Amino acid sequence: MAGLEVLYTCVAGNITCPQDAVVCFVHWELIKNGYRCIGSGDEARSSDKKSELLPADWSNNKELYSLRYKANNSDTQMLLKAITVDSTLIFNLMNSSTQQVSDLTVNINDHVNTDQLHTFDSVFKDADSLSEKVKTQLLPPLDRPTGQRAERKSQRDEEEEAQRRRGEDSDPLRIPSRNPRQGTHPHWPDPMVPPFAAGGADLDPFGSRGGGGMIVDPLRSGYPRSGFDPSSGIPDILPPGAVPPGARFDPFGPVGRHRPG
Repeated sequence: MAGLEVLYTCVAGNITCPQDAVVCFVHWELIKNGYRCIGSGDEARSSDKKSELLPADWSNNKELYSLRYKANNSDTQMLLKAITVDSTLIFNLMNSSTQQVSDLTVNINDHVNTDQLHTFDSVFKDADSLSEKVKTQLLPPLDRPTGQRAERKSQRDEEEEAQRRRGEDSDPLRIPSRNPRQGTHPHWPDPMVPPFAAGGADLDPFGSRGGGGMIVDPLRSGYPRSGFDPSSGIPDILPPGAVPPGARFDPFGPVGRHRPG
């Protein structure tokens, strides 16, 4: 906490309320985790520069704090905002490149002694708990790549995947996968379009193409019909209308089971 004490002493003249103390604490946690403050407000300024200190106007607005940070080892920029709502401070930390946002709600009375704002040794309560909350809920994970590192990792993953596939293809003992790789699907010709229309009537039960599916359709062969019309139904087997008029029908049992012979 030595670094925080020096920082707190430097900005003590600007600390006039408990939320100022909490913002100062969270600022120092970002500094400890590899970030530097480059200014206040939402927009970049010509005077921006990396610093461990808070900018001169950091506490002008007690209802909305807005600070910008930049990582030490990359171009990643973070925007920190703190909104005062009654006795709580709601923090939002956004990665300016990925637009990823994390948040933290701090109950001010749980972590600040309001009557000890200018005494560093006693101003903060349960500082270790507050520090842990900032690390686990507000700060991005240390192992999460950002900016150019994320792009390099993505390219490296693609190269490793390509090498793995080439190795699989060159292995004569490898059993091919049952799941085909993603790619273009083969073009299957339409069986109803010439020259693949042969047998198409088999797929047309309503006879709209002229003729049933058999080479010799008993209903259109020119031979005398038996008088059996499947569209009128079969007693005890099919109700009337079950077979559309003119459709091919192959009986699945003796028609008229109760007829003699």
